[in-house]
Amino acid sequence: MTSQIERHDIAPGLYIFLQSNSKRWYARFSLHGKWYCKTTKEVDKDRATAMAHRIFIEYEIRSQTNTLTTSKRFKDVAEKAINVMKADLARGAGKAIFEDYIGVLEKYHIPFFDRTYITSIDSNKLRDFDIWREGKLKRQPARSTLMTHNAAMQMVFKEAIDSKWMLAVQVPALTTNGTTTVRRAAFTPSEYEKIQDHLYHMEESSRKEVTRHIRELTQDYAEFVIHTGMRPGTELDNLTWGDLHIERHDDKATFFITIRKGKTTLHTGTREVVCKRALQQTIWRMTERFPHRKATDLIFRLPGGSSTNEIGRTFNAAIKEIGLDNSPHGKRTLYSLRHSFITWELIAQKVTIDVLARQCGTSIEMIERHYSHVIPRMFSQQLSGVVIPDKKEIEKKWELQESVAKRWKERYIRWEANYNSGGCI
Repeated sequence: MTSQIERHDIAPGLYIFLQSNSKRWYARFSLHGKWYCKTTKEVDKDRATAMAHRIFIEYEIRSQTNTLTTSKRFKDVAEKAINVMKADLARGAGKAIFEDYIGVLEKYHIPFFDRTYITSIDSNKLRDFDIWREGKLKRQPARSTLMTHNAAMQMVFKEAIDSKWMLAVQVPALTTNGTTTVRRAAFTPSEYEKIQDHLYHMEESSRKEVTRHIRELTQDYAEFVIHTGMRPGTELDNLTWGDLHIERHDDKATFFITIRKGKTTLHTGTREVVCKRALQQTIWRMTERFPHRKATDLIFRLPGGSSTNEIGRTFNAAIKEIGLDNSPHGKRTLYSLRHSFITWELIAQKVTIDVLARQCGTSIEMIERHYSHVIPRMFSQQLSGVVIPDKKEIEKKWELQESVAKRWKERYIRWEANYNSGGCI
């Protein structure tokens, strides 16, 4: 156990001392009723005395110029920053990206920096962290990943500055020299059919009822992403039946979804997306499962009314089992369905890039940057001078017999009446 073995008073409220575990002298002093302890880094007592005076004067000046800080361990500052972000999210004032910041701080930064003082983090320490992170990731992080990690780190530095635990000039520079990701991993239409077939097989072979419900809900969730381009996560998880709107024109209907919470809504407000016609079969199936739905009920919930965080894991397990989790352009996940939607729309040449950007809640620049391999095909007709007939494969599924079309018209009328009276279809 460490103990004080020698002490010399220098002035009222200032003394130096030796500890049993070190040969260097420490200075301890009182300033405005608060005690501080700093190492003099000196072995000689006289030199340590002179350094103690110097440290005391330096702290007096910093106190008078309001630049005095008392450093904190990184873990303590990061946890406070996390609590602030969680509080902002709870009251609806935080950004959706805060969830990502919290995740990377808990998974990467806190385990590495832990009890390191926030003011001790410099370029050398950050280089050590870069090496450690690459080992944990087993690859060099992409530039987009580094930008997220750096933004999370800046939230911690901001909290430290606001709490006077460090000065702005003490914040080290953060770099984003990661790999540049251009092409996004997506699925082909045939691969997507295989995924849905396997999810259905998984549902049918479920041993537990709750597992069957989760796998069934995963199929619906995937259908919503692939037919709207919405972001899995916050955008879909917070959808209620009241956010799903219907516009009927005789025997045809169009569904719209109002996105109130997501990655971009804090800055751009709510946005409406159009559902592809193929999604109507999924909507009908879900309305049959939830006949007593209310406008405020979440769309993606289990029969008992509870939500689940197993959808992403269920989808990832499905694509891994059929060997579709890896691609030449990286790991594929539930989010790859959104990339698939954008890719398919670009190839189909149905809409312009600006319309697609508004539908997906992103920018034209982002689409041009990440889907540049697809965009030339949008202009294939103009570039080649050859008119390629539109096969309309999806539309063929909707060339229904008269009796089936009549049933759909009846559903549209019923849903429209429900929406007008109760606020949801």
